[in-house]
Amino acid sequence: MNFYDKIIKIQSELKVSKQQRNKFGNYNYRSCEDIVEGVKPLSKELGLALLISDELVLIGERYYIKATAKLTDGENEVSCNGYARESDNKKGMDDSQLTGSTSSYARKYALNGLLAIDDTKDADNLNKHGKGETSIKTPVKKKVVKQTKEPLDPAKVKALYTLATKKGLADADVKKGIKKYYNAVSTKDLTIDQFKDMMKRLKKIEDKGDKKWKLKELNLKTV
Repeated sequence: MNFYDKIIKIQSELKVSKQQRNKFGNYNYRSCEDIVEGVKPLSKELGLALLISDELVLIGERYYIKATAKLTDGENEVSCNGYARESDNKKGMDDSQLTGSTSSYARKYALNGLLAIDDTKDADNLNKHGKGETSIKTPVKKKVVKQTKEPLDPAKVKALYTLATKKGLADADVKKGIKKYYNAVSTKDLTIDQFKDMMKRLKKIEDKGDKKWKLKELNLKTV
């Protein structure tokens, strides 16, 4: 199993339930710690290391915590970044608590991108839904959304083509698929959700059978 096959295995098999509870919003969520604990058994099995780091970056006139989550086997690596900034209103938290919560938030969304986890709840347990102070302000949510509009991570693009090749399909067949289902010109234009959907379509195709049969399974016209 090559490095990118291991990444695909982790992304497809990782299950992290939402064990935390936001009492103000009445919904469950998963924390950064939950995701890390969920990854550990798979990364150990596959011989991969999960590394997470933070740095302070200046964007415009504001400083943001930039978190980087990385999977590596010592020679190859894939990584993804997540951003968050501290709130102007620090009521109820000292500086260390505020920075720590912001770091956890950025790390969580870096992990979401790296591991193809869809999580639409913002600010999680820090979100009081109007019933108290919120440590992470609304502009952070806008920042995260902006990140998802960037081109698909090169590692995910390679993983998609690697799986297609394994299934006996050519690059041109993949381009037909993303054009048909997502009206996208190339894989780099896909969103995370579209990437995950295309991966699911490819995984459903059995290795047996000729190319014409496989294209029929994808509902693509044969040439």
